[in-house]
Amino acid sequence: MKTQYYTATSLDGFIATEDDSLDWLFPLGDLEHSSYPAFIAEVGALTMGSATYEWMLRHAERVAAETGSAWPYVQPAWVFSSRELPAIAGADIRFAQGDVRRVHADMRAAAGGKNLWIVGGGDLAGQFHDAGLLDELIVQVGSVTLGQGKPLFPRRVLSPALRLVAVRQMGAGMAELRYEVQRGE
Repeated sequence: MKTQYYTATSLDGFIATEDDSLDWLFPLGDLEHSSYPAFIAEVGALTMGSATYEWMLRHAERVAAETGSAWPYVQPAWVFSSRELPAIAGADIRFAQGDVRRVHADMRAAAGGKNLWIVGGGDLAGQFHDAGLLDELIVQVGSVTLGQGKPLFPRRVLSPALRLVAVRQMGAGMAELRYEVQRGE
């Protein structure tokens, strides 16, 4: 069981524009021709921040067109938010706030031995890293620059550095980088 941050980023390190738009991402690739189908098959539980969840709510039609459903996950999901947010009918969503360690333990229990996915955003993934709970970053780098926006991983990770374990080209517009989080001795 791994805790993984699987995401896409612009070449200059942003996962979304300042107003949380992902419009830059969709022309770059097709989910079915990426590592996503194999990745999601191994996910037993997932978590996301409120900005990611609210983006999904605002773009339910687009998400449904891309994935077949406005809420494309069958796994239990935890949404971190300090505000009350609407639930999606039929989705197994649990709202949380505070320390990620408590939610991580609940996710592990619910995952049935499968992996845990931190969907986004970058700060939430950083909180899991800070707590020593993040095992892997899987980053699909798009061939665009945004200039500014929501950062990929707003943390300084210097020593030990992340360990690059795989690189894969995905068409003409994306490359996937897999990094293992190394623990200090």
